[in-house]
Amino acid sequence: MIERGLEQVMLASRWLLAPIYVGLSIVLLALAIKFYQELFHLVPRIFEIREMDLILMALALIDIVLIAGLIIMVMYSSYETFVGKLNVSEHKRAGWLDKMDVGSLKLKVAASIVAISSIHLLKAFMNIEAIPNDKLLWYVLVHLTFVVSAVLMGVMEHYSAKKSPGDETSPI
Repeated sequence: MIERGLEQVMLASRWLLAPIYVGLSIVLLALAIKFYQELFHLVPRIFEIREMDLILMALALIDIVLIAGLIIMVMYSSYETFVGKLNVSEHKRAGWLDKMDVGSLKLKVAASIVAISSIHLLKAFMNIEAIPNDKLLWYVLVHLTFVVSAVLMGVMEHYSAKKSPGDETSPI
């Protein structure tokens, strides 16, 4: 009886995640507002800013888009994994959700983090004369850490996917 009650509490506690996903939706809205705010500031100055500044602004906008996509992936996939099944059959464009599992989510998140880190590193290199060498070295080391982590996660996922369907051991 205690075991059954504990199981019910544990299963019901997954709904504590739902408000967190709503919070991520609010963060997504904030990112959209920031994206258009930056774009709004860029448009009137388009003919007077330097090419380098335009590229840096474009990288900042791409950074916002990548982070927004990361939020969408985490929000949808985590809800589907931990809370409940999303009804995606009505939405033709959301078919990728049916193919998303925890392993592919980890890889997509890792790839997004590497892409975001790449943009930050590219911004640093475009402003290389203003950044001390030791700080630049740390940027590169952090980025390489993300890259190596993503590659290792991919290798682990590849090998765990090769396991036979009857194998009861779970991948990391």
